[in-house]
Amino acid sequence: MKRTEAETVGDIITRLLKAENLEQKFDEQRVAAMWKDVVGQGINRYTVNRSVRNGVLYVTISSAPLRNELMMNRSRLVSRINDFMGHEVIHDIVFR
Repeated sequence: MKRTEAETVGDIITRLLKAENLEQKFDEQRVAAMWKDVVGQGINRYTVNRSVRNGVLYVTISSAPLRNELMMNRSRLVSRINDFMGHEVIHDIVFR
């Protein structure tokens, strides 16, 4: 069998993720990992835990005043995260 076109590893991985319906889960894990890049080191210092389930980012913050400030800017953070990703992955953030 002779192949005429070579595929990049990225294309193969993307095709596999689509075939197994894992794109959303993969994107959700990327969002959790890039939290520090979106909010910066100052806010990340107070981040205890973060996870994503069904398009909702759950973030545990150790500072109550910072948590309140982030809750007031929730929609802006959702937009920034989705801009980073290039498409909508997160539709809400819950701060604990």
